Amino acid sequence: MKTPKQLERYFKGAANHWRIAIMAVVEKDDGITVEGIASKLEANFKTISQHTKSLVQAGLLNKKYRGRQVTHFLSPYGKAFRRFMKTF
Repeated sequence: MKTPKQLERYFKGAANHWRIAIMAVVEKDDGITVEGIASKLEANFKTISQHTKSLVQAGLLNKKYRGRQVTHFLSPYGKAFRRFMKTF
């Protein structure tokens, strides 16, 4: 079981409508780039870039560098958090 402090990190990481939407897109399209996420959400690249950075820092997303592109995947905690979100 995680400590309250550790759980806080995950909840704060996902506490934004853009971040919740990003996690849903990444769940459906594993390995998607920030450009791809921004396109699917019809959002500004800079906005999505900042929110993906926050999700990575919170431990909910992982990123992988492929040449000049950065792809994003849900981390194991991100997958668990998505399952939790679907219960609402």
